[in-house]
Amino acid sequence: MASKSVVGRICSYIADVKAEIGKVTWPSRKEVIVTTIVVFVMALIASLFFALVDTAWYKVVHAIIGQ
Repeated sequence: MASKSVVGRICSYIADVKAEIGKVTWPSRKEVIVTTIVVFVMALIASLFFALVDTAWYKVVHAIIGQ
């Protein structure tokens, strides 16, 4: 098995990367906007949930401790 030179391997790698990028199905602008909004809404819901749970635990612990 003949070993390729470093330059040959780099060129082969770049060609492989270009071929793989050509196979990628890129999302449309609308899909990106919709998924971004979904992520922000879910982050907001999660932060509100954890804030409520944290507040509840705070009140429970302080009721037990009596402070």
